[in-house]
Amino acid sequence: MKILLYLEAEKFLRKSGIGRAIHHQKRALDIAGVDYTTNPHEDFDIAHINTYGIKSVMLLFRAKRMGKKVIYHGHSTKEDFRNSFIGSNLFAPIVKKYLTFLYRHADLVITPTDYSKQLITSYGVNVPVVAISNGIDLNKYRHSPEKEQAFKDHFHVLPDQKIVMCAGLYFKRKGIDDFVKVAEMMPDVRFIWFGETNLWTIPGWVRRLVKKNHPANVEFPGYIKGDIYEGAMTASDVFFFPSREETEGIVVLEALASDQNVVARDIPVYGGWLDHHAATLVSTNDDFVSALRGVLDGEIDKREAGRRVAESRSIESISSQLVAAYRQVLDN
Repeated sequence: MKILLYLEAEKFLRKSGIGRAIHHQKRALDIAGVDYTTNPHEDFDIAHINTYGIKSVMLLFRAKRMGKKVIYHGHSTKEDFRNSFIGSNLFAPIVKKYLTFLYRHADLVITPTDYSKQLITSYGVNVPVVAISNGIDLNKYRHSPEKEQAFKDHFHVLPDQKIVMCAGLYFKRKGIDDFVKVAEMMPDVRFIWFGETNLWTIPGWVRRLVKKNHPANVEFPGYIKGDIYEGAMTASDVFFFPSREETEGIVVLEALASDQNVVARDIPVYGGWLDHHAATLVSTNDDFVSALRGVLDGEIDKREAGRRVAESRSIESISSQLVAAYRQVLDN
């Protein structure tokens, strides 16, 4: 069995959750000892397509003509396309029809959570849909004094300075507006948002929010990966994720794997795998402030339960689930 893992526009998507997800797929197949390629011109048994551009569509139908099996990864839904790029709400119904068309032509759809499975099924997709987490590399996010020092040096973190961090694209969907509003309510705390988006692809008010319309205790350093980012995950005081819509939220898994306290918006995607024992899930800015203060003051500590959630969704655990899905497709 040989799998084609396909990611169109890798340079553009490397900063996104989809970019992270395909790295996890590669790691999962390495663990399982399953042969794979990322070159669509090589021979393969199953095309596992992660993207939605014209090259992905061409690959879908070329694989079908060759008699190959196709798995589409349901990273995207109409719901998580909304409130992102300029015009996204206007085009969301068209995106839904397009995604439905692609998913219907696959032999199987893999999507990260039961929530996203329910959404995709509700579109009228009549092929099998299975929920398999994107997974998380536990070893990558363990405490490391060297990585934590790299983070502190890069950001000139002062002793006893409280740090609240987030990671995501510059989208309203990600809650970037509430991140800034909560920071305004906590001027004694330093807020750092990791990640970036081309400023000309997002609405003007978001662009202005990132460039100048934020208080002095908020920073947007852009896309940072490696030791500095991983050190921030363990050395910060709390991971604050006010996202309004996700299909899973890989950065939440990264925070949980980092033994980090998580404060997040209480949204349906967390149902069935992330509960109030492992993270603080609330809905209003006042509640966000209260929860963040509770963590910073040592009154809330859910790290142990959060770590167990990350362990249940480790790359090792999803590796066998992916292989089972591949064999199911080949057997059918």
